[in-house]
Amino acid sequence: MQSWPQPSLSKLPGIGRDLALFDSATQKVRPTAPGEVAKIYVCGITPYDATHIGHANTYVAFDLLIRTWLDSGVQVDYVQNVTDIDEPLLERAVATGTDWREIADRETALFREDMQALSVIAPAHYIGAVESIPQVAEHVLGLQAAGKTYALEGDIYFTIEHSPLFGSISHLSREEMLSTFAERGGDPIRPGKINALDPLLWKAERPNEPAWDTVLGHGRPGWHIECSTIALSYLGNQIDVQGGGSDLKFPHHEMSAAQAESITGREPFARFYVHSGMVSWQGHKMSKSRGNLVFVSTLRHEGVDPMSIRLALLAHHYRSDWSWTPQGLEGAQARLDLWRAATSLPSARAAESVLDRVREVMSDDLQTPGALDAIDNWARDSLHSGGQDPSGPQLVKNLCASLLGVYL
Repeated sequence: MQSWPQPSLSKLPGIGRDLALFDSATQKVRPTAPGEVAKIYVCGITPYDATHIGHANTYVAFDLLIRTWLDSGVQVDYVQNVTDIDEPLLERAVATGTDWREIADRETALFREDMQALSVIAPAHYIGAVESIPQVAEHVLGLQAAGKTYALEGDIYFTIEHSPLFGSISHLSREEMLSTFAERGGDPIRPGKINALDPLLWKAERPNEPAWDTVLGHGRPGWHIECSTIALSYLGNQIDVQGGGSDLKFPHHEMSAAQAESITGREPFARFYVHSGMVSWQGHKMSKSRGNLVFVSTLRHEGVDPMSIRLALLAHHYRSDWSWTPQGLEGAQARLDLWRAATSLPSARAAESVLDRVREVMSDDLQTPGALDAIDNWARDSLHSGGQDPSGPQLVKNLCASLLGVYL
């Protein structure tokens, strides 16, 4: 599947600091310490509607992570999926009378446009669930051979009893898991399951639903095994970061990790499980099911500068839950105007200390509010009091682009 064009990255003086991140599994901020090439998998969209601000918040967060790694001299191998076959997409197709493939293609194309507009670094491998079906089937076949599955009315389930680390990412009680599983696409009350939390690996062909001919017969993958397979196929048996929104901790990341570990025999699947916070609007978390969405494409078509949208996101730490407001967007536009005015000066305050400060706070679990404060202070001082350094404006412009993805 086609990704989107890469934004430009300016070479900055010196080298950035080693990145430390909060790991949901250990509940600690600790050094990421990847090898020469960091391996990151970020769960992508289910393309049945346009990109909303909650999506943008997640993908900008992992864009910042990658930029910080790159600044510290680490190469990055980045994989992202597209769940281009799943129940929500099929339900939307029925509701609108539109072919599910047309919806998936249209919304995936719009997502790419939004990501390019927001200057989000593109994955090296942008992989659809549909194109991965043969590999998924082979992985399910391997799990069957290892005795880690069971059949139920033609469907195939994974047995979580084979996963000693199950529950270590989300830290939920069984009761919490059961209720969350039911809310997020699971089927805990289906009769015949060995364990109510066992996830579906393979769904046998249903009337009037798409299916593919594989070594398992006609059918299609479950949600979680799709990500297990794509990550293992492109990044190997263990990765540095599995990322996504905090609503993916359970069941998705818990179950995709358990399946990957059972396939490879290596634990943990990811050295870090990293999650962005939820964005609310009108008092509730933005969600397609609720319909309280602010779309990136709508804001762009209304003439909002994508860099203002990005700065509105960066004003909040990536792990925090927060509310989108028109006032927040207005403040982001004012900040963008301030930065552009200061970086347009022929000379300004020296900016080496600003670069050092931005690197410092970004290496500490991506503390973007501190980075914005440092640039705000430099910009105000330069505009109000002047400065004698002709290289200052360009250095700030370059660090904003390379470290924060804000192109002035």
